[in-house]
Amino acid sequence: MIVARIVQGGGGAIFPLAFSIIRDELPRERVAGAIGLISASIGVGAGFAIVAAGPIVDNLSYHWLFWIPGAMALIAMVATLVLIPESPVRSPGRISVAAVLTLSGWLVALLLAVSEGSDWGWTSPRIIGLLVAAVVLFVAWVMIELRSEQPLVDVRMMRIPTVWWTNVAATLFGFGMYSLMVAIPAFIQTPSSAGYGFSATIAESGFALLPMSFAMLLAGLVTGRLTERYGSKVPLVAGSIVSSLGMLFLALMHDQEWTIYVSMGVVGLGIGFAFTAMSNLVVEAVPVTQTGVATGMNANVRTIGGSIGTQVVSAVIVAGVAADAIPHEHGYVIAFLVMGIALAGAGIAAAFIPSREARRAAAAHIHPPHVVAAAPSVAVPERSA
Repeated sequence: MIVARIVQGGGGAIFPLAFSIIRDELPRERVAGAIGLISASIGVGAGFAIVAAGPIVDNLSYHWLFWIPGAMALIAMVATLVLIPESPVRSPGRISVAAVLTLSGWLVALLLAVSEGSDWGWTSPRIIGLLVAAVVLFVAWVMIELRSEQPLVDVRMMRIPTVWWTNVAATLFGFGMYSLMVAIPAFIQTPSSAGYGFSATIAESGFALLPMSFAMLLAGLVTGRLTERYGSKVPLVAGSIVSSLGMLFLALMHDQEWTIYVSMGVVGLGIGFAFTAMSNLVVEAVPVTQTGVATGMNANVRTIGGSIGTQVVSAVIVAGVAADAIPHEHGYVIAFLVMGIALAGAGIAAAFIPSREARRAAAAHIHPPHVVAAAPSVAVPERSA
C-alpha cells in the first residue's frame, strides 16, 4: 500500500504541469480563467470523491475505490496523449539527486511526524527525531539549492514577496479545507442521542460536502473575470473573508442539517476564489520556466497545512474525552472556530502581497521585452494583477 501511494504521488505533478501548459499555449487573456477552472477542479474532485466513496463501499466493495480511480486515470492518460499539445517551452538542465533526496526527506519527516504525533506522543523520541531530521534536511536542501547552478527549486524565487505571502496563505487555506473534510462528516455521523449530530451514514455524510464542491466550481468559473478586472489579490482576500464567515456561521448554528449545507456552500465559494487567485498570483510572479516548480511548491505547502490542520482539529475535537467515547459538542464548536481563524489568517497573509502596480513592475522585470517577444503567448497582460 505504501509503495503504491508513493507511485501514485507522482500524479501530484499533474496540476503544476497543467498550469505550465496553459501558460505556454493559451492567449494571455485566457490564462487567468483557465487556471481558475483547473484550480477549482482540485477541490471539486476531492469533494465528489468523498461523496462517491460511501455508495461505492456500500454497494460494491472497497476494492472498487482503487479500480474506479485507476480506470479514470487511464482515461485521463489517453486523453492527454491525444488532445493536449506538447508545451513549446524548454528549460534544459539536469536533476540534482542531492536536492531531490533532501527535499523529499524533509517533507516526509515533517508530514510523518505531524500525522503520527497524536498516536506516538508528541514528546516521544520518534517524533522528536523526525522533527529534528526535518529541520536538518531542510537546511541541507536550502544550502544545496543555493549553491546549485541549476537548482531543482530556486529558493530565491520562493522569497519573492508575492510568492512568499501566497504560500503562507496557501498553508492556512490547506489547514482549513482539509480539516473541514475530516470534521464535517464525523460531526454529521454522530448519533443524535449525543445531543448533536444527525446519525448519518457514511454516504449521507459525504453529501454534506457537495455544496462546497459546486460552490468551488462556480467560483472557478467567475474568478478569471474578477481577476482581469480587480487583480488576483482581491479575490484571495475576499475568499478568506467569505470562507471564515462560513465557518463562523457553522460554529454558531449547527443544530439543523440545512445549516451544514449552507455553511459548506459559503466556505466552498470562498475557498474556490482563493485557490484560483493563489495559482494566478504565483504564475504571474515567476518566470515562464519556473511555472511548474512554483505552483508545485504552492500545492506542497497547501498539503503541509492540511496535514497540520487535520491533526490539530482532531486533537481539539477529542480533547478531554475518554477513549472510544463520543466527543463533546463544544469540541466541534472550538474546531470550527479554529478552522475559521486559519481561513481568516490566510486573508491577513494575503494583505501583505504587494499591490497590483508593484506586481506589474516586478512582472515587467521578470519578463523583459526580448523574452516577451520570443514567447508572446505568455506575456504579462496589461490588466493582469
